[in-house]
Amino acid sequence: MSLPKISRVLADGVLIFYRYAGSPTNPTLLLLHGYPSSSFYFRNLMPLLSTKYYVVAPDYPGFGFTEVPGSRNYTYTFENLTTTVGKFLDALQISKFALYIYDFGAPIGLRLALRRPSAITALITQNGNAYEEGLGERWKVPREFWATNSPDLRAAIRAQVTDFERTKGQYVNGAVDGGARVEPEAYHLDYTLLQRPGVVDAMVDLFYDYRTNVQMYPEFQRYLRERKPPVLVAWGKNDVSFIPPGAEAFKKDVPDAEVHLVEGGHFALAGIEETFAKLILEFLEKKL
Repeated sequence: MSLPKISRVLADGVLIFYRYAGSPTNPTLLLLHGYPSSSFYFRNLMPLLSTKYYVVAPDYPGFGFTEVPGSRNYTYTFENLTTTVGKFLDALQISKFALYIYDFGAPIGLRLALRRPSAITALITQNGNAYEEGLGERWKVPREFWATNSPDLRAAIRAQVTDFERTKGQYVNGAVDGGARVEPEAYHLDYTLLQRPGVVDAMVDLFYDYRTNVQMYPEFQRYLRERKPPVLVAWGKNDVSFIPPGAEAFKKDVPDAEVHLVEGGHFALAGIEETFAKLILEFLEKKL
């Protein structure tokens, strides 16, 4: 077991901050975080997986400690985030990997799978949605935003992004023991990083662009159906953003997908990393 180390690499004109653990001679497991978090989300999981895997977790542009030069004029879309993650992998010479996708990391990871289907050895989805069935009531306002891109709805999304209690709530609502196991520095760090110049605008742009992910759900599903990668679904069953029917839906395209609904909310991993590590290690031991 090894504690995560940090590093930075220049890729796609962006200085990407990332965490890694384990030996690069072992099979690689790529961890893709969600909104509004970063690789920090995986800090307690990585040592548990590092005994058998080389675990790598980058921060996307606009998230965590990745630095985007102003001269780069970065446009915040999921297509561009996917390109950046791909160039990050190329910079690290990672060509084959198991993939852990969560929240925003799901469309990034699945877009990456469409581009590099032979690179993916297994797929682990933790509240990482790819089906209409998984979109909960929380998506009502974003759906209206997608339909109109109106200034009023843009302002409503901005208000959500800048609301500390909403950021905290994503961690603690529905979590084990009422969120008592969640380390408070996680949501305080996320909220603090959201306040940096330009970041709120980037997040609002990504929420608007999320509509393109939903449009791509049939493509993601076709990839799953045709390639049938080994799939582990480990899902916080109390998530109100990505609801449990989205977890079960993976079995439509990968019938032997392993589905576990665990006691937890949207940030289900936080505080119960040992539970997830056990599921992941047992799954990969069987499938790789």
